[in-house]
Amino acid sequence: MDYLEYKGYKGSVEYSKADNCLFGKVLGMSKDLILYEGNTIDELRADFEAGIDNYIAGCVADGIEPRKPYSGTLNIRISPEIHSKIAMLAQEAGTTINGYIKQALEEQLKLAHQ
Repeated sequence: MDYLEYKGYKGSVEYSKADNCLFGKVLGMSKDLILYEGNTIDELRADFEAGIDNYIAGCVADGIEPRKPYSGTLNIRISPEIHSKIAMLAQEAGTTINGYIKQALEEQLKLAHQ
């Protein structure tokens, strides 16, 4: 899927057959919804960027920090057995559980992009 990027935000690019237009939404924003549309890619991009700018300006006006998609904090649920195994492997590697999982994910992502 293609996406738009602006000021650290990414947005989808989709087509509505029923409305005969392009549309999208900012990805990774679980608590805020930013939608945009246009008849051309240039119009879509302009509405996307205006949506981001308006969102940021609204947050500043309200005195709140604009949310960033994908904060870097990820909570996962795993079995106690896997948790225990990861803890032991992390200790053997001389790192934390978080550090061990981060390294494993980075290695997996490198493999996926080869």
